Amino acid sequence: MDFEYSQKTKDLMARLNAFMDQHIYPNEKRFLEEVAEGDRWQPTRIIEEMKDKAKAAGLWNLFLPESELGAGLTNLEYAPLCEIMGRVLWAPEVFNCSAPDTGNMEVLVRYGTEAQKKEWLEPLLEGKIRSAFAMTEPEVASSDATNIACRIERDGNDYVINGRKWWTSGANDPRCKIFILMGKTDPNNPSRHSQQSMILVPRDTKGVKILRHLPVFGYDDAPHGHAEIVFDNVRVPASNMLLGEGRGFEIAQGRLGPGRIHHCMRLIGLAERALEKMCKRALSRVAFGKPVAAQTVTLERIAEARILIDQARLLTLNAAYMMDTVGNKIAAKQIAMIKVAAPNMALQVIDWAIQVHGAGGVTDDFGLSYMWAQARTLRLADGPDEVHRNQIGKLELSRYVTADAMKAYSAARK
Repeated sequence: MDFEYSQKTKDLMARLNAFMDQHIYPNEKRFLEEVAEGDRWQPTRIIEEMKDKAKAAGLWNLFLPESELGAGLTNLEYAPLCEIMGRVLWAPEVFNCSAPDTGNMEVLVRYGTEAQKKEWLEPLLEGKIRSAFAMTEPEVASSDATNIACRIERDGNDYVINGRKWWTSGANDPRCKIFILMGKTDPNNPSRHSQQSMILVPRDTKGVKILRHLPVFGYDDAPHGHAEIVFDNVRVPASNMLLGEGRGFEIAQGRLGPGRIHHCMRLIGLAERALEKMCKRALSRVAFGKPVAAQTVTLERIAEARILIDQARLLTLNAAYMMDTVGNKIAAKQIAMIKVAAPNMALQVIDWAIQVHGAGGVTDDFGLSYMWAQARTLRLADGPDEVHRNQIGKLELSRYVTADAMKAYSAARK
């Protein structure tokens, strides 16, 4: 197991860091100003300008392992690049590496037909359009995806969709042109994991009604946002089905593994940025006659933050290595472990950074409150902590299962 970054990755890291220094960090204020101008849901000029610069710099579509359409990087090679982009919440879009587009593009690469790729994948790879993933529902506990109730029913050469979704990230953006929707095609199938399917739904299809945007701790995340949507007798061609009826869970597992690890990679970058802000603030402020950095409690928190970040990074690199070498399915435990560890680590580090900033930490002046809000959502997105912990626990127990132990375990659960 060798976590030494390849020369290709090192070269890309140097170029990406230089791009961040030259274009991203100096324009953080401009981005916020442009969002605040007029219609908050319109794309910002600064990001569109930077996309051309990123393409010219060869820093475009860096994700997509095992595909000639990306940069040809493994998950392990991509990890430090994703971390660097994660230091600024809106930066990944500049490089066409932002969720949910990355996950949706991976779905189309792996499971789309040639016609589906032509119509939707190509403009997504070019950054001309954006997409959304419609899975979570307000009426059911979507942490158990077998609960999803949105109906997809065959009607001749079409499918008709009826249901309500929420937390459909990116649906408010006018550039969002396509949804990947998960719904129930065969509710009576004895296998609960064969009842669901995924289908492509163009955003402008008749019957698609965006009800509202959903703020996160008061932040609207414009111009990206999160939407609650009603699908009212939405009719799409049967050719929009992905992979085939009953294959929704198969697609979901292929999509959510990379999506989860990308979130964790970005969170490590966000936590590094928070620690950087924490250290600079602690060195510049004086309390009780000495710099805040000299206060024992602050030194302990800085040290603990360093330990927590490095632990999470190593766990993430290990999961990436497993995904590359043995596949996402066998790496399920490692992916689940980082999905629990990274958000909790980031929340703790950001919280300590807020504390060092004092009252200023809870304002928008330093960006820490928005960081915290974003990190907190990731204890829920792509599966809550509790689901992942249950999975980790079961996988760990399976190493020690005997026939008698399994019999006792089953009896105790009844």
